[in-house]
Amino acid sequence: MRLRRRRLQRSRLYALIDKDTIKKPGPALAKKLAVSGADIIQLRDKHSPRASILKEAVSISRALKNKSTIFIVNDYPDIAKLSGSDGLHIGQSDVSLKKARSILGKNRLIGVSCSNLEEALEAEKAGADYIGLGPVFKTPTKAGCKPIGLKSLKELTRRVSIPVFAIGSITRDNLKKITACGIKRIAICRAILKSRDIQKAAAYFSVKLKETK
Repeated sequence: MRLRRRRLQRSRLYALIDKDTIKKPGPALAKKLAVSGADIIQLRDKHSPRASILKEAVSISRALKNKSTIFIVNDYPDIAKLSGSDGLHIGQSDVSLKKARSILGKNRLIGVSCSNLEEALEAEKAGADYIGLGPVFKTPTKAGCKPIGLKSLKELTRRVSIPVFAIGSITRDNLKKITACGIKRIAICRAILKSRDIQKAAAYFSVKLKETK
């Protein structure tokens, strides 16, 4: 767990493999993202049968076995555990953090999606290892969710001591606005997966984040 937490502390780019956004095989895509600078890779699949999600999660876990990239499974603590992943990510309406921890144990990471200070502080107090904070900007993957905006992002990040990853329609065009707030960690889906060259896109964000002081 110490190694995973050290890697988490160093992490800047969190890339999401969202199966509603891209249909390419997860293992090959995960390898491309890893060599292009993604520090954390999450498998997010909201609609496939659980057996299929487990199979892909196992394959991604094996593909990343000899790399320093953290692999996270979205939503399903049992799949996160059985697949050999580094941890789990949950939302406010998913399984509770307490229940997830009882399934995963102390040696895996758990991240929580939050959209305000109250949720962030509660997640930290409950033992979350990191927070996904957003959406910063309006995003199609979180339809109906009001963007928190840059001012709130900056304030919330200062109030929480665990790693915070800004998420929500972050692109090349608005990245500078994020980093100007002192934010060093971001989670990205569409700006990478929908690009013409996924590896180049991931590398771009990785380099820019490393340049952030």
